[in-house]
Amino acid sequence: MLKQHFQMLASYNTLANRKLYQVCSQLSDAQRKQIRPAFFKSIHGTLNHIMIGDRIWMGRFKGQEMASTGLDAILYHDFEVLQKMRELEDKTIEVFVSNLSEGFFSNTITYVNNQGKAYKDPAQLLLAHFFNHQTHHRGQIHDMLTQTEIVPPVLDMHRILRP
Repeated sequence: MLKQHFQMLASYNTLANRKLYQVCSQLSDAQRKQIRPAFFKSIHGTLNHIMIGDRIWMGRFKGQEMASTGLDAILYHDFEVLQKMRELEDKTIEVFVSNLSEGFFSNTITYVNNQGKAYKDPAQLLLAHFFNHQTHHRGQIHDMLTQTEIVPPVLDMHRILRP
C-alpha cells in the first residue's frame, strides 16, 4: 500500500511540475529571475532549489552520501535547460518509486543535514518529506506568480490526478 501511495505522489509531482513550468514559461527570463520576498529570492532560484533538494534526497535514497550544501545554488541559468532537466528528474523519480521494494519502507537512512548534524530517520518518513518539500516550494512559486500578470496554475492534487 505504501508503494502505491508514493507512486501516486510521484505522478502528482510530475504533473504539478509540468503545469508549473508551463505557466512559468510565459514569463520573461527577467521576470523569472526578479528578486522577490522568498527563501530562494526568485521563481528561477526556487525552481533550482527544488531540483537541488530532489537530487540530494534521491542520492540519499540510493545509499549515496550527499552533502546538503549550496541549497541556493543555480544549477541551470537557462530556463529551457532547467525545464528539460526537470522533466528528466521527474521521470527518474517515477521510475525509482515504481522499482522500490517493500523492504525500502522499513529501512532507515543516515545522513548529514546542511547544519552538519547527523540523523538516522525512517525511509518512509524521508520519502514523504521529499514530496512534501516539492509541494512546499511549488506553493512559494505559486505565490510569486501572483505578483506577476500570469495566472498561477491550479495545483490541487485531487484536480491534477482526477481521471
